[in-house]
Amino acid sequence: MTPQIRVPSTLPAVGKTTETLVPPDVAFLEGTWHVTHSTLPMWRSKRNVRITYTPISGTSSDGGPQRVDDLVTYQSISSDKVQSVHGVDTAVIGGGADGWAWHWRGKGWLMIASSRWEVLGYGTVTEGEEEQWAVTYFAKTLFTPSGLDIYSRSQQGLSEGLLGQIKEALKGIEDEGFQRLIDGLFEVPRDVE
Repeated sequence: MTPQIRVPSTLPAVGKTTETLVPPDVAFLEGTWHVTHSTLPMWRSKRNVRITYTPISGTSSDGGPQRVDDLVTYQSISSDKVQSVHGVDTAVIGGGADGWAWHWRGKGWLMIASSRWEVLGYGTVTEGEEEQWAVTYFAKTLFTPSGLDIYSRSQQGLSEGLLGQIKEALKGIEDEGFQRLIDGLFEVPRDVE
């Protein structure tokens, strides 16, 4: 099945868009993902970038938006020291982003930092070796440009075939700025075990 990608809610809906897409539930996002490709400059000098999402219990059952603990770990290219960025994601309600978009707020000394990110596409491919993937889009902030990440559940990353299909699906979003992002995708190094 060809990956389906939606237009970020912050962009005008131009080009290919699929209204039949259903947002991922938190159970799909839960757990550790490996960032295999990105356009974000901060990952150019990093390796082994992992994002772990853990639902915060009781947050959606009390009538409020779902909240998820968000832990990013990474290493610099030249060091074995593992560094981390910790925050909390709160589901964005309204504006065509229900179930797709999240508002991130840093924890600790990063509490002043915030950003908005959203899932553009996701899935599980069961032909051959099972592969889970997701594509996320990050809106521009005071500290970072807008950007894309491609996630894989596997540290080995995605198969060339699936990665190619995802990139092709991303090209269906006919926005000049978004297309420049796609042109800037680079592979994030991973120490494959």
